[in-house]
Amino acid sequence: MRLLAWSQTMTKGDCPLPLLTSTDFCPLTSTLPYAGTVNFCISRSTNAKTVNAEISNSERRRGAMEKKSVAGRIHDAIHRLTAAEKRAARGLLGSYPTLGLAPVAEFAQQAGASSATVLRFVSQLGYKSYPDFQRALRDELVERSKSPLQRSQASNAKAGGDEHFLDRFVTQAVDNLRGSAALIPASEFDAVCERLADNRGTCWLAGGRFTDFLAGYMEAHLRLIRPGMRRLDGRPATRADQLIDVKPGDVAIIFDVRRYDESVVELAGELAARRAQIVLITDEWMSPVSRFAKLVLPCRTEMDRTWDANGALLALVEAIIARTTELSWPTASKRMGSIERG
Repeated sequence: MRLLAWSQTMTKGDCPLPLLTSTDFCPLTSTLPYAGTVNFCISRSTNAKTVNAEISNSERRRGAMEKKSVAGRIHDAIHRLTAAEKRAARGLLGSYPTLGLAPVAEFAQQAGASSATVLRFVSQLGYKSYPDFQRALRDELVERSKSPLQRSQASNAKAGGDEHFLDRFVTQAVDNLRGSAALIPASEFDAVCERLADNRGTCWLAGGRFTDFLAGYMEAHLRLIRPGMRRLDGRPATRADQLIDVKPGDVAIIFDVRRYDESVVELAGELAARRAQIVLITDEWMSPVSRFAKLVLPCRTEMDRTWDANGALLALVEAIIARTTELSWPTASKRMGSIERG
């Protein structure tokens, strides 16, 4: 058996192939001299595609992580924190974001943890240093507090290009949908839908000035597929007679986006005190309601325009409705049939 002559190579994709003469014999097969090499190349090509896909997914996750607020990172990391680090996390969420802007020693004292624990906690969130962490908090504060007028001035400075306004707007809205899918942990989404589908207890819904319509939209749909749907009035004066019916283990879905509604935050605190399980649907900067929430679903809302857009939140609501309907179909279909028959 003659050895393959490797005197010359040609490149096919990223795999060098030997040039064989008609008399060359390949030990891998007597009929197809290139079979082994081709299989090897296909394997390499497949592996390369897999690696590229993993790199792409990793970059997408990294990009989503970079866009997350500090509170969002805490929510994602909470399951892997030590008991001491969780004290630091709870301390920060309880006085968010003010405590994080204090010196390390003061943060540690207020949270009941050591300075070393606070620094480890910051590292667990993905920040290189405490100043880096504080810089992120300050940037977040600026973004959270921007008024529509301030956003309008910024968007006017960015205006331009040949593309029509509607095309630019729709492109960014689609980007927000994709960005929201990257921000929302799949496990959190599944947990919300499964909790709604099990039909246990009452589901309470409430929103702020620009999100209350989402609470109404969600309640109108879920009422058709499960019992125990209640819409909470956001006005403090009429809240007491509604909250009296909240039971431990009930679920409360709260909508809140920047500039956050203090009455909604207070409502979340009252619901938490009554041991309701709070689900927060919010924006990328994370409502203060997050300190009370068991599950958080953050969406991208920024549009580089005067107004933020709630399209991603509406899409999320519709996804929750659709998935909950699928999960509860045996009971949901009977309920819907009874409603249809009148």
